[in-house]
Amino acid sequence: MNRRTFLRSTAGALTAHSLSTSAAPTGTKPMIGLDHFAVRGAGWKAPQLIEYAASLKLDVLFLSELGPFESYEDDYLKKLKAQADGVGLKLYTGGMSICKTSRRYKPEQGDPEEYLAMLIRMAKTCGSPVARCVLGDASDRTSEGGIEKNIEECIKVLKAVKSRCETEGVKISIENHAGDMRSEELKMLIEAAGKGHVGANIDPGNAVWALEDPLQHLEVLGPYVNCSSVRDSMIWEDEKGAVVQWTAIGEGLVDFKQYARRFAELAPGVPLNIETISGFNKPISFLTPETMKVFPKVTESDLTGFKALAKKGHALPVFKAPDGPGKKDAEVAYQKEQVEKSVKWLRENV
Repeated sequence: MNRRTFLRSTAGALTAHSLSTSAAPTGTKPMIGLDHFAVRGAGWKAPQLIEYAASLKLDVLFLSELGPFESYEDDYLKKLKAQADGVGLKLYTGGMSICKTSRRYKPEQGDPEEYLAMLIRMAKTCGSPVARCVLGDASDRTSEGGIEKNIEECIKVLKAVKSRCETEGVKISIENHAGDMRSEELKMLIEAAGKGHVGANIDPGNAVWALEDPLQHLEVLGPYVNCSSVRDSMIWEDEKGAVVQWTAIGEGLVDFKQYARRFAELAPGVPLNIETISGFNKPISFLTPETMKVFPKVTESDLTGFKALAKKGHALPVFKAPDGPGKKDAEVAYQKEQVEKSVKWLRENV
């Protein structure tokens, strides 16, 4: 697919897309999992993360990046799987950028196809149905060639591993990450790469950073979802547009009762993996031309859902751990609190 064809097909999809309101079969309650990044401050390795997830009686532990792994060798990975199996946990695994034109790609990873092949092997050994990866972040939208060039680069890599995915029985799960792609763009990437072996790791918090209403975002990507990293968001208006603070589930503006119900209908069997990254404010200055240069195709009507959420919201204070020897402990306690609030809310309300 050349760039002109991709852009033309994307524009057509954007024009044709409308939210689905048709009834879907009733789904069961989704499993609840933990994305390890939610407790990043602890610096735990995979065995400790397994112990923590088991202590919360979760269904899934999502080791979404390579940091928690002390080795990438099969013997070590088999021990992790055995540990997780022993406490009734399903492991999901992944890594980071597979796009060599992205500012997030690390050259020390080597060839992106080889890197992704390693993630597939690790997923297979750990018993994970997916290997999660990302394109990059919002800065890639303003790089040379824009987000389209980076998407094309990802498509090449994803197509190259199709037979490996089929042989190993592992699917790729590519995330909408840090404002890099809006839902329609990720949908087009998946369809161009091959939806038989590529799906979406859906992140409603990152959807907000891309000026989307998480429920509308879910309607677009839901049929492609094979993994998730979820949190809630508070949004409020300011003079330049809006401000976002990610929150524990149930403490933001997303109707998570509806989100979880629709999630189970559109992506049956896929876990809701909690990835709380709370306590800081991010300006989303959609009233300024500088911000909207990052999203040149976003129209006023595309902002309707996001703006409606911002009108409902209110400002939240930021979290700052007190300086001193106990700072790290306070940060970890806060992160664990955000996870455990989210688990409790989902169990009581979904």
